[in-house]
Amino acid sequence: MGRYTGPNCRLCRRAGEKLFLKGERCYTPRCAVEKRRSTPGDPSRRRRRPTDYGIHLLEKQKAKYIFGVLESQFRKYMSDAFEEDGVTGTNLLRTLERRLDNVIFLLGFADSRKQARQMVLHGHFKVDGRRTDIPSFLVGVGHEITWKDSDKTSDYFKERTDGIPKRPVPPWLVLDQTDMSGKILNLPADEDLQQSINSRLIVEFYSR
Repeated sequence: MGRYTGPNCRLCRRAGEKLFLKGERCYTPRCAVEKRRSTPGDPSRRRRRPTDYGIHLLEKQKAKYIFGVLESQFRKYMSDAFEEDGVTGTNLLRTLERRLDNVIFLLGFADSRKQARQMVLHGHFKVDGRRTDIPSFLVGVGHEITWKDSDKTSDYFKERTDGIPKRPVPPWLVLDQTDMSGKILNLPADEDLQQSINSRLIVEFYSR
């Protein structure tokens, strides 16, 4: 199945909570979840009580929506998480947090992860001096993320970096506002992981 190209707000309504997929709009009264909290679709066809399978599936889908990951990619992350030492759910979330498009978003260079993915695909960033256009690239400790040199004199760069940091930067990252670069200090700690995702439900879903 290909990447979802429909309305992002529909995904938030389906999850029943804000997934912050549209950047600044999610923090305003224009947010679709604020306007219409009901789930999309025909109300007469909805189950009154969700099944255990449905609850587990929704949590997995929510994680995919937030990070913009396809099912095949997600299964690979899950498989790797099972093989790693430690708590499987924590391993999964730590991998998702280390995606390059997510790091670009966390540094404040993009308003949403979807926008960050597009910026990476267009080759606007370098990792340790090398142009990297793979959104799923996993950053490691010590990696430095910089803008492409030709971008720094453009209006686009000034527009994207105006007012940074827009959001608090996680403690496992450091933002250098002098040259608008970021560096990975360490791997995300447990408290730095996406708190809105119940990783235990996802692990149970794939353990069936």
